[in-house]
Amino acid sequence: MEKLLIIGVNTRPVAESAFRAGYSVYSASYYCTLDFRGYTERRCILQERRGESCGRFQENFSTEKLLEAASDFIGMADGIIPLTGAPGLPEDKVLGNQHAEHVEDKYRLYRRIKNSYPTPETHLITDPQEALEIVAGGEKRYLIKPVSGAGGFGVMDFQDASGEFLLQEYIEGVPVSASVLSTGSEAMTVLTSRQIIKRNIPGFEGQFIYAGNITPGPRGVMEEMAEDLILDLSLRGSNGVDFIMQGSELYVVEVNPRIQGTFECAEASLGINMTEAHVMACLGELIEKPEPLRYAVKRIIYAPSRCMVGEIKIPGVHDLPFPGAIIEEGEPLVTVLAAHETPERALSAASMKCSMIRKRLNPL
Repeated sequence: MEKLLIIGVNTRPVAESAFRAGYSVYSASYYCTLDFRGYTERRCILQERRGESCGRFQENFSTEKLLEAASDFIGMADGIIPLTGAPGLPEDKVLGNQHAEHVEDKYRLYRRIKNSYPTPETHLITDPQEALEIVAGGEKRYLIKPVSGAGGFGVMDFQDASGEFLLQEYIEGVPVSASVLSTGSEAMTVLTSRQIIKRNIPGFEGQFIYAGNITPGPRGVMEEMAEDLILDLSLRGSNGVDFIMQGSELYVVEVNPRIQGTFECAEASLGINMTEAHVMACLGELIEKPEPLRYAVKRIIYAPSRCMVGEIKIPGVHDLPFPGAIIEEGEPLVTVLAAHETPERALSAASMKCSMIRKRLNPL
């Protein structure tokens, strides 16, 4: 296998990792960041231009556009790594999970695992009155969340809602996750993390928005539970399991059936090539279990207001927008990465870089 096609919302980290592993890399993505390196050829949905708005991701992205962008590369590639849902890809080339509907539909996942794994009480709601009756019937706190989706968008405290949605018991605790490599018959947790969740992203206030990770996280029972769950769900490659940790108790809240946002932290903490580890698992071989070498922090900065960004040259700051492009309020700006031998130093370095970025924003 020599040629890989990486397809997703932001392919930069995986494409660069694949390039370092020696592959010829084709990329089809929504974002084409200024610092994107290490690809043979790429196609993008979003074309950033000086003085023009980048618009809003949720309004402009679709899997149909993504597949169209990838269409010229599909025949060239020996293998395809989808980083987001992209049905219609040739199954014999997909390195990962061709069929993950039983995981991506969060209510199907809940019904499948509720008798085997601790998980928050969850209801599929089509009539808002039903949700009001459930909430009024006890002292539990509830969240509403979309039936499918990622990144925490649409996940919020219970309020009036319409259409079909999930009503899920709110578990107070620490959001954590496990990154698991699986061949389908064997599974190994390579890394755990604490998730950084923000509830004050402009335009998405109150929602539980994913804003990064701190690695490594808690070990032990979580690793074993994640491995068992990934095998029970018949998943392959690199997959993620999200938990809420409440004291010594763990509750499964979601499963990500593809390479996760912790990807860069995993490479920084473990000193391994995660793309190669993913490909090997898909082909039936697990790497030797790595031990964390350092702590890593990933921070996603979202635009605090409509702004223009100048030229950014800060080590460890990635996914750079085109200088002079206009970023709308609440849209992602950059990704910040920092690693160190102690968690305190890693967090401090990441925070310092975030402060430097915010000083370079020009509100409009």
